[in-house]
Amino acid sequence: MTIADNIKRIRDEIAEIALRSGRKPSDISLVAASKTRTAEEVRQAIDAGVDAVGENRVQEMLQKNEQGAYIGPPLHFIGTLQSNKVRQIVGVCDLIESVDSLALIEKIGAKASSLEIVQDILIEVNIGAEPQKSGILPERLDEIIEIASNTPGVCVRGLMAIPPIYEKNERNCYYFDAMLKLFVDIKAKRYDNNSVQFLSMGMSDSYADAIRAGSNMVRIGTAIFGIR
Repeated sequence: MTIADNIKRIRDEIAEIALRSGRKPSDISLVAASKTRTAEEVRQAIDAGVDAVGENRVQEMLQKNEQGAYIGPPLHFIGTLQSNKVRQIVGVCDLIESVDSLALIEKIGAKASSLEIVQDILIEVNIGAEPQKSGILPERLDEIIEIASNTPGVCVRGLMAIPPIYEKNERNCYYFDAMLKLFVDIKAKRYDNNSVQFLSMGMSDSYADAIRAGSNMVRIGTAIFGIR
């Protein structure tokens, strides 16, 4: 199976799930998670029609960007972002999906303001309260978004999560459902300088359940590119 074949198969499945849940297939954004993939593989995914490309590592993203890998769709940063790397990606990527602290929000805002731009971000939520994972705990989400809404240079566009994965789908869906509730609550509130639109959750092994639960952005790597 080629990258294009894989993307067509995923698109068909996304379309079927979306229609069954009363949404349009175009409501779901397909992000190609291209960690460790070559610039040529990224270009193949773009040519096959992915909506965005997501990178996990700053240096890898910068190298591929120099090679012209991302021409066309938006570029997302989806990995853990260290504060000392902020200056390298603000204004380079269209959306930073993995913002997980007030310190990071402040650094992103300061860098974006110095460039006279506004950087779109997602707030990463540690929905399972897992100590080994990054992300803001759900009970702090209102506070964080309130502060972000008053931070020049940033615009909160939604939420991102990597929920715990269990063998039984019921447990997976519990966390997806919890994220949807947070998303709906945040979207209903009126924050300045925010435009909440995206709920980014679901990867190669969980995107179907995530979409059924309400995700409108999925980050898929292995199912597109194959095993590393």
